[in-house]
Amino acid sequence: MATLVRLCGRVFQQNAVSRQFQPLSGLQRYSAAAGSLEQTLDVKHRIDDTRRRALLGGGQKRIDTQHKKGKLTARERVRLLMDEGSFVEYDMFLEHNCADFGMEKEKYPGDSVVTGRGCINGRTVFIFSQDFTVFGGSLSGAHAKKICKIMDQAMLVGAPVIGLNDSGGARIQEGVESLAGYADIFQRNVMASGVIPQISLIMGPCAGGAVYSPALTDFTFMVKETSYLFITGPDVVK
Repeated sequence: MATLVRLCGRVFQQNAVSRQFQPLSGLQRYSAAAGSLEQTLDVKHRIDDTRRRALLGGGQKRIDTQHKKGKLTARERVRLLMDEGSFVEYDMFLEHNCADFGMEKEKYPGDSVVTGRGCINGRTVFIFSQDFTVFGGSLSGAHAKKICKIMDQAMLVGAPVIGLNDSGGARIQEGVESLAGYADIFQRNVMASGVIPQISLIMGPCAGGAVYSPALTDFTFMVKETSYLFITGPDVVK
């Protein structure tokens, strides 16, 4: 009986191998190629759609509101500051992971900050630009990770870090995770002190952690009639 079982097993294996290496017919090859192309196009479409949403930040209505206040968007600021065509964006599709207070229904690719590297007058710099059109530029765990990433890389290669700050501070919906993100940024501010130049530009009303980090940098610039720095915002006080 055992011999019969082993024999049947060998026959089954041989049949499986022969089926595995059996050449596809022309129709089968065409169907497989068409299916693969369709899947590829579907993935490309989703990537293009996500990129389009990332470029819009919080949406055209909020962008228009930003312009009416005489302020540029996060991406417009980066575009003006960096040498043309030099900016390489990091983590463009990263989103927050908060599921409280209905936040899981409101996500934006890239969250509330644009980060990356590029050149100014031919010199490499790392930059982050907070996007006030997305949750008021508030700092989430994902937002903090993006900033920490470019700060780590800047210290690694000895390049300056430039922060364009336009933020309402911590994202209170995320609680301690947001505050922990600020702690990670502050730590890097201290580690980078005296090692690489740290430059802060205050581009709008900034509160809480959005104030403490610039205070730890080497240079802080403000925009007349537009920039504000205060210890904390009214929502936190309430």
